Amino acid sequence: MELAAIIAIGVLFGSGIYLLLKPRLLRVVFGSALISHAVNLLLLTSGRLKRGGAPLVGDVPAPVTDPLPQALILTAIVIGLGTTALILVLAYRIYQEKGTDDLRQLRGLEDES
Repeated sequence: MELAAIIAIGVLFGSGIYLLLKPRLLRVVFGSALISHAVNLLLLTSGRLKRGGAPLVGDVPAPVTDPLPQALILTAIVIGLGTTALILVLAYRIYQEKGTDDLRQLRGLEDES
């Protein structure tokens, strides 16, 4: 189970970095989202993928799962969603103003302004 998660993390990181290196702005946004998902899966895997009961107050004889990675992932999902939405709106606004989403052309537009 952990081996499959490790392979998925590697694929997500690799494809996210590949998209970050592309010159289109929308692909850069999707690449950063993929890397965010890879980090969430990495946090989940760091808490050891095991089955157990819910951590309750009191004496529990059965093995329990660690709730900290799940809480961190939930927080990271909310922050990642907000950040991705903000970046998408900024990318759309740049496309409206400049008429392109090519980063090479946008770099050249700095001199014209």
